[in-house]
Amino acid sequence: MKKALITGITGQDGAYLSKFLLDKGYEVHGMKRRSSLFNTGRIDHLFRDPHDEKRGLILHYGDLTDSSNIVRLLQEIKPDEIYNLAAQSHVKVSFETPEYTANGDGLGVLRILEAIRILGLEKTTRFYQASTSELFGKVQEIPQRETTPFYPRSPYAAAKLYGYWITVNYREAYGIYGCNGILFNHESPLRGETFVTRKITRAVARISLGLQDKLYLGNMDAKRDWGHARDYVEAMWLMLQQETPDDFVIATGETHSVREFVELSFKEVGIPMEWRGTGVDEVGFDPSTGKILVEVDPRYFRPTEVELLLGDPAKAREVLGWERKTSFTELVREMVSHDLELFKKDILCRDAGYTICPAIEDLS
Repeated sequence: MKKALITGITGQDGAYLSKFLLDKGYEVHGMKRRSSLFNTGRIDHLFRDPHDEKRGLILHYGDLTDSSNIVRLLQEIKPDEIYNLAAQSHVKVSFETPEYTANGDGLGVLRILEAIRILGLEKTTRFYQASTSELFGKVQEIPQRETTPFYPRSPYAAAKLYGYWITVNYREAYGIYGCNGILFNHESPLRGETFVTRKITRAVARISLGLQDKLYLGNMDAKRDWGHARDYVEAMWLMLQQETPDDFVIATGETHSVREFVELSFKEVGIPMEWRGTGVDEVGFDPSTGKILVEVDPRYFRPTEVELLLGDPAKAREVLGWERKTSFTELVREMVSHDLELFKKDILCRDAGYTICPAIEDLS
């Protein structure tokens, strides 16, 4: 039985990857930060009682800012594969917490690689680093591929750039099997509520159910290459199964604007969407009623914007045999459907006389 260690196991990718590896017969170890609140909702369905000898998922407390903790965990577990998914991954928030983001997203990668080296696990442990399409930032060519120059446009992307290159350096300097997965935007019903795609689908569900009046967004013209996280975790695993380590762009090869995502989401609940105005004055409205449902709020603009990301997955297709399985339309439909079911529970509570929480405003 192979052993895998997943940092950031309580996140979207960690949840899908855990399920994927458990189905393949792995013993999965997950590292999660200590919190006074339960933060394991995405993986609760995979968890079994610690007294069950056949359990496949084992959780450990840890943090990428704690070197001694990382060394101890690797020494105890001796994993065959490490998937470093942990990060402060919200781009807008990274402008507010740049030092914290650099410490976890950048130096955290170094701490894991150093632990592998110190413990002499170079020949037995394979390492996957979750890189990001945000590395391309102010894009130098379209589409972006493995050879495209990087131009990060946020503290998050700059921290991830260090993580990328330190992985390459330890691969070349110490023979560590280290791979960078340059994953373009990947979403799902498990996406955090403060990310723009989930913010849209939650708001659309609430508006269609009469629980919310408007959706407020930032840059409507931003274009992204959106895929499904469930498809992308398979690519992570495939990278660590190759004879030699390498870096790969994982993407769909399609790009869609935030505005398109909004339109398709409202279409899923039977609400047509039309637009008028430009820039901060742009609004989206239902032409059948004239009601404004979407407005632009400058507070959601980034100090430096990434306007267009479009990945070329040719290398992943040729070397890994990987292709996305979920279309953009199917992704949006799945997310909207999930959030409709989620908020139907609020209607039941409201009708029973309970107070319903307002919509979550975020920093996306």
